[in-house]
Amino acid sequence: MIFSIVHTALTALRRDRGALALSFILPIAFFTIFAVIFGGRRDSTPKISVIVVDEDHSRVSQKLINSLGAESLSVNTRPAPKRGVQQSDYTAVTAEAAVKAGTAPVALIIPRGFGENPVSFGGQQGFSLQLLKDSSDMVAPQIITGLLQKVAMTAMPDVMAEQGSKYMDEYAGGLTPEQRKRIADNLQELRRRENRENGGAESEHGLNGGMPISVTARDVVGENKNNPMVSFYAAAIGVMFLLFTASSAGGSLLDEAESGTLDRVLSSRVTMGTLLAGKLCYCSLLAFSQLALMFVWAWLVFKLDFIPHLAGFVIMGLSTAFAVGAFGMLLASTCRTRAQLGPLSTLVILIMSSVGGSMFPRFLMPEAMQKAGLLTINAWAIDGFTKVFWRDEPLSHLWPQVAVLLGVGVVLFVIARRLARRWEYS
Repeated sequence: MIFSIVHTALTALRRDRGALALSFILPIAFFTIFAVIFGGRRDSTPKISVIVVDEDHSRVSQKLINSLGAESLSVNTRPAPKRGVQQSDYTAVTAEAAVKAGTAPVALIIPRGFGENPVSFGGQQGFSLQLLKDSSDMVAPQIITGLLQKVAMTAMPDVMAEQGSKYMDEYAGGLTPEQRKRIADNLQELRRRENRENGGAESEHGLNGGMPISVTARDVVGENKNNPMVSFYAAAIGVMFLLFTASSAGGSLLDEAESGTLDRVLSSRVTMGTLLAGKLCYCSLLAFSQLALMFVWAWLVFKLDFIPHLAGFVIMGLSTAFAVGAFGMLLASTCRTRAQLGPLSTLVILIMSSVGGSMFPRFLMPEAMQKAGLLTINAWAIDGFTKVFWRDEPLSHLWPQVAVLLGVGVVLFVIARRLARRWEYS
């Protein structure tokens, strides 16, 4: 009996070729996405964007900036040109505004006087660099702080030697004129050799113990928020599950088609367009209700700043719900059976969620994957909710996300309506 049941199920699966193919394509596709994100080659790691403000304008500060640019960083000292017009260099004020706007996760301020006392030895503290950071990105500040110490130890040996000799002269009882002259000659030779090699092989010797460059970090985004990352998780996870809900709700079309209910409905005065529009409204209302419940729960339990951002939530919530509802209609119109809808919706939704940032932040993905994420509903919805709850941007700044989500919803619904014509002529 057990063998007969298994044989019957396998026969049914083999006859439904779409469901059979998707059953095996799903795990391979999903594995491939995560392999690209997490297991790619080392050179596919995205460069971290950092804004640098040089208030010192010394030889040491310029050397530090050039050395950082040679690392896995995208160093920007001025905004991108606008309409071909070159912009002025960043200042401390404009750099902080850029981090708040999400242009870069980190801004580095090199203060005036840094070149005179750049590194720390013993109890003596050098001039402290200021690191302005967006606390939603916990990786970039750590990497940049580590690279600053590496650059100090490997790319600026003359500065390290000069500062070391100065402190030794001050605290070791003084140097003789001959010793000072010998040190100065050696420093000049070291600088000439470094210029000849033009950034040649780096020294493997570093400092053990304290940090040679002092860095003071300050959060400029999210510093006054309660449980700030909750808004990101609510949007990221919420959108993914809304997609599953919409695909399931849209699947009611397939149930009605299989049971014959759809034929009876279409034989009345209800047209296919009206039926799809009604189901789209239902899916959108259901999606928005679920999203509202999730954010209210985050407000009550995890202290999310929900009430001050209520207007932005409504705008983004309705736009997201409309796009998600249209997506559900498209899936239902594409599939011919429930057996096809299950694996197809799982495949598409998991790929969209992994690439779009619902499972893993997009800013940590390779650059190609970040661009691919813009093809998903998840990415635009998460970006919009981030502007509302994280960056406290005005409602007028939401127009790109709202326009894309509404446009995607209209396009998906039009395609779904065209595919659904088969039910009118069946």
